[in-house]
Amino acid sequence: MFDVITFGSATKDIFLNTKEFLVKDSGVKSSELKILLPFGLKIDIKDVYFHSGGGGANTATSFAMQGFKTAYCGTVSRDWAGEDILRELKEKKIETKFVFRTEKKPSNLSIIFSTPKERTILAYKGASNELEENLSWSDLKKTKWVYLAPLAGQWIPCFKKIVDWANKNKIKVFVNPGNSQLKMNRKTLKLILKKTDILFLNLEEARILVKDFEASEDELISKIKKFFSGILIITNGKNKIFLAKDNNIFSVLPPRTKAVDKTGAGDAFGSGFLSGFMQSEDIEYSIGLAIANAISCLKKRGAKEGLLEKKEEQRSGKKIKIKKLNYA
Repeated sequence: MFDVITFGSATKDIFLNTKEFLVKDSGVKSSELKILLPFGLKIDIKDVYFHSGGGGANTATSFAMQGFKTAYCGTVSRDWAGEDILRELKEKKIETKFVFRTEKKPSNLSIIFSTPKERTILAYKGASNELEENLSWSDLKKTKWVYLAPLAGQWIPCFKKIVDWANKNKIKVFVNPGNSQLKMNRKTLKLILKKTDILFLNLEEARILVKDFEASEDELISKIKKFFSGILIITNGKNKIFLAKDNNIFSVLPPRTKAVDKTGAGDAFGSGFLSGFMQSEDIEYSIGLAIANAISCLKKRGAKEGLLEKKEEQRSGKKIKIKKLNYA
């Protein structure tokens, strides 16, 4: 019996760090900068770092580090990157028997250009979009929770199948959908979300879901709660986090944090919240652990390097003030 099985991508991340990239204001907004790479030059790289990431693998690692019996279900290639991803998962004692192997495409790869001001990511979405064979439902049913990170490609048709299967077997569902899922047939998507226990979105994703690109967080909550009855979480970067449960709204302003690297912070938040909820079913504790896990992730380069272990003292979470409001 597993505590949680995660679904989603697994990638190999290569971080390139140098001061030689040219950073220029785009002229559109003061906050929009461009990293420029001149043609015809060989640019020296100060540092290079190799890590692994991807929503499914990141969250599986987080759950395992919090002491939960965890499995990961996704697709990697039969190449060096795929082997390295599997090795890292096994080192964290994550079950990999549900991982599919493909030779159709290389494993997912991200090249991340980092400067003192910002970063740019070149993302290749390869093997994680492939599905070589049908899922083995008889093995997968032995879990308490499923965590669905963003799915794409041949995994999109599995979205509804996984949630239907979980609902039939009284398995709880956490969904953090990607753009491909949010843009699928509206009727089908709403049927899926009706069977979802926790829905985690950022502000942009919430606006895509309701097709209102100017709506505020409280307006989004009101619209989404018309067809979704579970726990709803909406984040907006360093700004307030909103959570709706039953007839209550919780709002939280996370502590200001100097980020070394933003990669994987959303996955750290989502898996941190569910880790807290599986431990206690207490909303305030779960939000605190989510923010603490995300902050710890931001302080180190790579999506997994800063994830909290269960034994670690979560001082950041203890300082977080949570405001509870009545839901109209």
